[in-house]
Amino acid sequence: MKVFEKAYMGSLVLKNRIIRSATFEGMCDDNGNPHKEYVKLYSKLSEGDIGGIITGFSFVSRDGKAMHPGQAGIDSTQKIDSYREVANIVHKNNCKIFMQIAHTGRQTKANKTGMPVVGVTGKKSFYFAEKPETLNTIQIMRIVDKFINSALYSQEAGFDGIQLHCAHGYLIHQFILASINKRQDEFGIHKKTGIGTKFLELIIDGIRKKCTREFAILVKVSGSDDYFNRFNTRQFIELIKFLDYKRVDGIEISYGTMDYAMNIFRGDVPIDVVMSNNPIHRVNSRMGKILWKSLVYPFVKYKLKPFTPLYNLEYAKIAKSQTNIPVIYVGGVRKGEEIKSLVEQHNFDFVSLCRPFICEPDFVKKLMENELYNSKCVNCNICAVMCDSEQATHCYKYN
Repeated sequence: MKVFEKAYMGSLVLKNRIIRSATFEGMCDDNGNPHKEYVKLYSKLSEGDIGGIITGFSFVSRDGKAMHPGQAGIDSTQKIDSYREVANIVHKNNCKIFMQIAHTGRQTKANKTGMPVVGVTGKKSFYFAEKPETLNTIQIMRIVDKFINSALYSQEAGFDGIQLHCAHGYLIHQFILASINKRQDEFGIHKKTGIGTKFLELIIDGIRKKCTREFAILVKVSGSDDYFNRFNTRQFIELIKFLDYKRVDGIEISYGTMDYAMNIFRGDVPIDVVMSNNPIHRVNSRMGKILWKSLVYPFVKYKLKPFTPLYNLEYAKIAKSQTNIPVIYVGGVRKGEEIKSLVEQHNFDFVSLCRPFICEPDFVKKLMENELYNSKCVNCNICAVMCDSEQATHCYKYN
């Protein structure tokens, strides 16, 4: 089966076409140093015959740290040795590993980072509701350098590449979106393309200069979002054309922003878990929970998209039509036959999955034994909601 044939990502050769998509671990200390559980997680995943692994998002600077407890960070040389252990273990199992690097921008809380929240403009996030300080040119260039340095630290730790998180409403995505980026300087929206790519371009160019050419640059983008002035197909095509021009090594097609986080991964909404663990929607009293379910949730539910198989297929097909760079499909993949179809019928270069690997780290081995194997994941989303807790990410149904 073509799924299990080796494939190229830039100059890298992956032993098959299945990738573990970036998944928050919650297995690091407050400074982003990995605990033993982090190392064990990637050791176990790589033992499962997976072709490649993209880590959960790692902050490039303290002000870009998420509000989730236990987030990884690759923001200093002192962390290189810790992450080298991870890369070495993964490589022993003939698996490639990519560090996803990110800056949250406006999608965080000052009381979690200990620093002011910053953004492309002063426009608040609907969900995080904290007015960010608008970044000036000097601050922007400092963050560009932070991304470049984090990529270099990742390479020095032995990683095969990085993935720039340009999706889900994080800082790079904030620069891209016309609905958020209202700047009038060189970092604003380009009148012809309708997107803002200067910030991203400086990061890509800087990484190319500082890291070896063999070091892969992957990019994760959102096909669209749920804002009133939504990211449209024309803008998405312009973004893919830009990435094609920059010759990145792989493009993963996702969806949405953290303002409507459930629409990124879809499925069940475990309301009681949300009210008990989410720092923004936490409700302690019985009456408060009743009111939240009856008054707040109906408003939230109105914006939610249902889980359907292969829900990002439309955007991924558009991307594939615009570039010969490897396109990584992600979103709503649960069945072996879906993976086979994505690779053989739709000609996607790679397929990445998140939640199935949380409940079954050996998912690929099971597929190799039975190409029609279906994941046990039922999209209950407790694992996703519990990222807001202090517990490490794991499956709450089977583990």
